[in-house]
Amino acid sequence: MALRQASDFAHLAAEIKQAGLLARRRGYYFARIGVNLAVYAAAWVAFALLGDSWWQLAVAAVLAAMTTQLAFIGHDAGHKQIFATKKWNEITGYVHSGLVGVSYDWWVGKHNRHHANPNHEDEDPDVDITVLAFTQRQGADKRGVLRWIASHQAVLFFPLLLLEGFALHWHSIRYSGRERYVMIANVVVYLGVVFWVLSPVYAIAFILVHQALWGLYMGCSFAPNHKGMPVLSAGHSLDFLRKQVLTSRNIRGGWFTDILLGGLNYQIEHHLFPSMPRPALKHAQVIVHNFCEQRGISYAQCGLFRSYGYVLEHLHEVAAPLRAKVAA
Repeated sequence: MALRQASDFAHLAAEIKQAGLLARRRGYYFARIGVNLAVYAAAWVAFALLGDSWWQLAVAAVLAAMTTQLAFIGHDAGHKQIFATKKWNEITGYVHSGLVGVSYDWWVGKHNRHHANPNHEDEDPDVDITVLAFTQRQGADKRGVLRWIASHQAVLFFPLLLLEGFALHWHSIRYSGRERYVMIANVVVYLGVVFWVLSPVYAIAFILVHQALWGLYMGCSFAPNHKGMPVLSAGHSLDFLRKQVLTSRNIRGGWFTDILLGGLNYQIEHHLFPSMPRPALKHAQVIVHNFCEQRGISYAQCGLFRSYGYVLEHLHEVAAPLRAKVAA
């Protein structure tokens, strides 16, 4: 059985390679990067021209969206989806991380551990979040205010995402190593520019809207991918193919969803073939779905809003013992 399961992925990989879906798509990425940087730069020009105005909050919202789009490119570079060589992927990743203010080295290391063991209770850093519990064992380990937050985590989930942007900056500075000074410079330059152009009240409002919406957008892009899917623990017997497919969820939608979620809506295909260029994922989805269906492997996909429902339902269910203790 183990040999047959191992050969399943080899057969799928051969089919994907034969379809030419692992070839680089530099033209797509040059266009995408160019558009992103142009809109991002235009937003900062608008910021400089508007001066003290509540219209700056609209600029902050645009910048939140574009900061996330830049982060998606950094994600693709981290997986070596853009160029054939490590050097140019890293250059792209470092440039985008410098603009976004998230450490490329820290994030790549963390994200690679996630890909190796998705939704693993002990080994996936994405299910080891201080203020949330994704299993009842994690909930039982919470104490004090963290236990109260975890007991109400379904209600607090989206409000907590408003803080995600600030947390990413903090973790990048704290854990970034050689990038630390670039991350600090990003914060210093950002604050300097905002407070130079805007008076204190407008500046603070701008920062809060920009960073909160960026964190919310980032969280809403990554949360549907695995949250609410089976959580693995030590000793599981799943092979690579089933480990990646059974712990991931795809989001249905057309071209708008592809842009909105930066290709993360094809999470199953992305986990099976991390270096596959973003525009090839939708073509791989047809092959992978049919392959899983033929072998009786559960393949999860749903609409975007339904995915959030699954996330909240899972968080609510996990927190049930904590709420019972609070009530008692």
